Amino acid sequence: MPQHIPALEIDGPLARVTLRRPHVANRLELIDLQTLQAHLREVEATPSVRVLLLRAEGRHFCSGFNIDAVPGVDAGALFESLTDAWEQARPVTVAALQGGVYGGATDLALACDFRLGVRQCEMFVPAARLGLHFYRGGMERYVNRLGLSMAKRVLLAGETLDADAMHASGFLDHLLDDSEALQAAAQALCERLCGFAPLALAGMKRHLNAIANGRLDIEALRADIAVSNASEDLAEGVRAWQEKRAPRFNGR
Repeated sequence: MPQHIPALEIDGPLARVTLRRPHVANRLELIDLQTLQAHLREVEATPSVRVLLLRAEGRHFCSGFNIDAVPGVDAGALFESLTDAWEQARPVTVAALQGGVYGGATDLALACDFRLGVRQCEMFVPAARLGLHFYRGGMERYVNRLGLSMAKRVLLAGETLDADAMHASGFLDHLLDDSEALQAAAQALCERLCGFAPLALAGMKRHLNAIANGRLDIEALRADIAVSNASEDLAEGVRAWQEKRAPRFNGR
């Protein structure tokens, strides 16, 4: 794989995807979007993976799509396809943000279940000043996760949010002091999630997202609850609780 293409590492229940263009603030090229989609398909096809960590090399997390490639390219459609797939991924997703998050990269982070950042973080979306109309999926995520007022501040007014504003708005779930603390917190969160029951995690994630989007399927929810209630994992979880030990879940 070329040096600057996003890398995928699968380590048991944890998969890590790393953006690797630090010299251009991890700007995404067409091949990067295609590679991220391919990585996601591989993760989805690996049942043992329960958690997916998205991270980046260098000073910034991601500066979004390469603006030089925008003319003649439907960047919104490309990003929407990727971010929608990321949001709907079976594993629980965690984004570790060590610096700037710009443009469509803000939506890629929003598509993750958890976002951790540092005090060097900032974000802005220059769509309006460039003449770009943000795509439907991204606008929905902004409104659903941050609220209409904050969505307008970022997308219409083009405000730059610093780390404290990102945390206060709910964009960041946790705000750490530096990159070392970020790495430790992200690893701890991923390890905790990897230790939980896969059926319950995947089911609750899917239905929480559906509720947020106003698309809850009651019958599908009932079916997933029934599967979880009849699972070996639930029996193991109860035994482990009674025996005061860590459970050993197998996803069945």
